[in-house]
Amino acid sequence: MYEKSQEAYRQALEVIPGGVDSPVRAFKSVGGTPLFIQKGEGSYLHDIDGNRYLDFVQSWGPLIFGHCDKDIEEAVIKTAKLGLSFGAPTLLETQLAEEIVEMFDNIDKIRFVSSGTEAVMSAIRLARGVTSKNDIIKFEGCYHGHSDSLLVQAGSGLATFGTPSSPGVPADLTKHTLLCEYNNIENLKQCFADSNDIACIIIEPIAGNMGLVPASDAFLQTCRELCDAHGALLIFDEVMSGFRASLKGAHGVVSQSADIVTFGKVIGAGMPVGAFGASKKIMAHLSPEGTVYQAGTLSGNPVAMAAGLVSLQKLKANNGIYAELEAKSKRLMNGFKEVASKNNIALQADTRGSMFGFFFCETMPTNFKEVGLCNFERFAKFHQEMLKRGFYFACSQYEVGFMCTTITNEEIDACIDAANEVMKQL
Repeated sequence: MYEKSQEAYRQALEVIPGGVDSPVRAFKSVGGTPLFIQKGEGSYLHDIDGNRYLDFVQSWGPLIFGHCDKDIEEAVIKTAKLGLSFGAPTLLETQLAEEIVEMFDNIDKIRFVSSGTEAVMSAIRLARGVTSKNDIIKFEGCYHGHSDSLLVQAGSGLATFGTPSSPGVPADLTKHTLLCEYNNIENLKQCFADSNDIACIIIEPIAGNMGLVPASDAFLQTCRELCDAHGALLIFDEVMSGFRASLKGAHGVVSQSADIVTFGKVIGAGMPVGAFGASKKIMAHLSPEGTVYQAGTLSGNPVAMAAGLVSLQKLKANNGIYAELEAKSKRLMNGFKEVASKNNIALQADTRGSMFGFFFCETMPTNFKEVGLCNFERFAKFHQEMLKRGFYFACSQYEVGFMCTTITNEEIDACIDAANEVMKQL
């Protein structure tokens, strides 16, 4: 069934570390061989063995209109024929910036970069430059890319300065990172008690890197109040939730507003792109207008800008898309909960717009430690069996799922039926 993928993986292992260019792709959490994909088409992925899968990953989020959307594809081809990269300004950058800025009350200007990692790294540097402070607060289970100061693990106390969680990261580069438990208000307050040098809080307001775990309204309100009281900035990492939870991302479903917002490849319809935006006052600190340096030859790449422009224009032109996507996400998760209950399987599920997540556990997790108590063996078995039946979910309990416009209710119902078959075996 996967013979060609298995051989391709053996070949990749000879020339690529672990055989993959991003660790989660290796299927270590769920077992088996990573699938080597030949093409995507609408709701489906096709692997090199000729198998077809209904895709609930959608390139980890950005493909709201599914694979190879005709309008986006035409814009990419047209733009690519004019040149792939110039390292110089194009009109497309301004047009996409205008589309994004128009949607957010707290964003006046935006800077395009090449990835979500780069967007977050730059946003933190900007926050430090604006506040003239050094420390940052991040939360267990929130992933903000692999830049050095964000690869930290918990120390001995509840509120602690981080120590590196990866070899190759000097302790000096993480000593200014304070680690806090997600949704823990007292822990967060203790961080500010421990340091008077806090430049910013960075948070996924809807966490998508420990499964789907939303921050409570009270917790986000506390983040906002503490930042205001201590002269720190609040950064919302919307690399996953941006244009996914709603047209305005998390800002469309929570009552708090961030000082700086970061976005990922969703603003390029899956092309390699990221961005960060804020008020004119904050962005005025950024070079060449200000002294906080950030640069990139591929920033504002015209092909990515063209793809993103068409995607956002399609989203803004159809007010019903998000209601439709949310209804489909709820249909899938409610179906999963129903068949799990029927088979005496403990399962929790939640949705935010076109994002969904499910956990094999007794109660809904609210932080990273609680996610770690879920039944990972059961998730791995579920993943393997659903894959055999042609349904492609993220290959880790720690990842969120995504709905696209081309997935139909009939396909969702077929997935629920398959899940029922699998849960009878769990």
